[in-house]
Amino acid sequence: MRIAVLFFITVVISCNPFAPAIDNTISQSGFSADSINGFFEVFRAAYQFKDTTIYGKLLAPNFVFSYRNYDRGLDLEWGRDEEMQATASLFASSESLDLLWGNILDSSGTDTLYDITRSFSLDIILNSTEPLHVDGRAIFSLARRTKNDPWQAIRWRDESNF
Repeated sequence: MRIAVLFFITVVISCNPFAPAIDNTISQSGFSADSINGFFEVFRAAYQFKDTTIYGKLLAPNFVFSYRNYDRGLDLEWGRDEEMQATASLFASSESLDLLWGNILDSSGTDTLYDITRSFSLDIILNSTEPLHVDGRAIFSLARRTKNDPWQAIRWRDESNF
């Protein structure tokens, strides 16, 4: 009886009811960034599940994000750390994100370097309000060490209406 009580206490103490279970949906889904299409599938899944761990694996250490700030009339850019902070903030503050990749407008590359321009549509729902809709083009430079490694973004130029 004592052993059963100790076992029960150990199980209860080691179980945190406030910690969410790990969601293996993406890893079990078969999505992989080993192909160009796979890169975009994983990217969409990271947004859909609001998962910065998955998203972070898509960005190379030397990643650069750039966009046009129309209010200031400037082209701005930031690195991987700032991109991860901005994306984590977006994921945390949104109720849902619906990213749809559109047509490939331009692409060229090799087995280890690839440039691709693709249209996209993103609906963002913040705090049960009407969705914020963003349309545009994403210009990516992707790289990998060998043709067997997953693709990572080294540059993303956002050309959207946001």
